[in-house]
Amino acid sequence: MSPNLVQKQFGDNAERYVTSKVHAQGASLAEMVRLAAPQPHWLALDVAPGGGHSALAIARHVRRVIALDITFPMLQAARTFASEQDQTNIRWVQGDGERLPFDNARFDLITCRVALHHFPHQAAAIADWARCLKPGGRLVLVDNIGPNDPAANAYINAFEKLRDPSHGRLYPQSEVAEFLERAGLLVISSAHLRKPMGFQAWMNRMQVNAADQQQLTRMLWDSDGDAREFLNPRGTGEETTFDLWEGLFLAQKPASSR
Repeated sequence: MSPNLVQKQFGDNAERYVTSKVHAQGASLAEMVRLAAPQPHWLALDVAPGGGHSALAIARHVRRVIALDITFPMLQAARTFASEQDQTNIRWVQGDGERLPFDNARFDLITCRVALHHFPHQAAAIADWARCLKPGGRLVLVDNIGPNDPAANAYINAFEKLRDPSHGRLYPQSEVAEFLERAGLLVISSAHLRKPMGFQAWMNRMQVNAADQQQLTRMLWDSDGDAREFLNPRGTGEETTFDLWEGLFLAQKPASSR
């Protein structure tokens, strides 16, 4: 996937992510903060902050947050949102979340919420985040996950890709945990939660055209087997809802690492 495509998709829709209730109020936001257990003296990094909600939530508990995103309009929208909340300890940096422009062992905490599935090389990104963690530092990762069944996983990823061409890939929860372990991190906890979504709002957030909306509607209701169980569509018309699933991971860099 081209970084330019990610920048276009999210640059064109930055304000929608600032105002999105799913991102601003989703259950995983409070859970991310709980898992992080942030301390007042910490320096934290929030990778791909989107509308700025995760950076803002962490900034209330730590000395400073650096929020890094590849998309400049998204950074601008998030920075404006944070300044409106009178939060001044966030530094906004444009950069590639797969190749962090920071020294080794710099951060006490790194967070990334609902963004990793857009990264072309997810395991490599996590390895670079681990590089930038201090020994004993924490990584809290929240991201959409896919079903375990390969056919169902392929179906869900095709569904996501039609809605958002910058979508990369959803992995099952167990595979994401393996990425963390291969990066040399200790997985302290791995959990998942159901994320009910308003179908029309989900499409509108990426300005999906009418033809693709019709195709997405067919895919939603024609799903079967594990894919149907995963999506769990219900309701009619504007009241149609379905489910996505988030994995929540807490990992720690061993204290003896360098």
